[in-house]
Amino acid sequence: MTPRDKKDPRVTQNLQPSRRDRFLPVELLAISGGLAVFVGLIVLIATREFLLAAVGLGVTFILALVLLALFALAFKPTEAEVEDIHEQDAEARAKAARARAEGDDRPRGH
Repeated sequence: MTPRDKKDPRVTQNLQPSRRDRFLPVELLAISGGLAVFVGLIVLIATREFLLAAVGLGVTFILALVLLALFALAFKPTEAEVEDIHEQDAEARAKAARARAEGDDRPRGH
């Protein structure tokens, strides 16, 4: 059992994603889709070429989705997230140290 398995129940109860966290990807897709449809319609009205409007729609959708996702990632993590990151780093360091120690004890066949 790792130290992460023995967490305080108050902390583990808060690790369940909220409704807002679960629907964030849907929000990003909906906003990107709305922007893409808007640009596609504007291009279609201005040029009356479906291919050009489709290209504008696709480019706008992808660009908006990537930018919105980057903006969503730019928010500062909460205290629980920071604590979890530090625990994972400590576990990774301990695992690497154990691997180095076990590797030093093995006979070398060179």
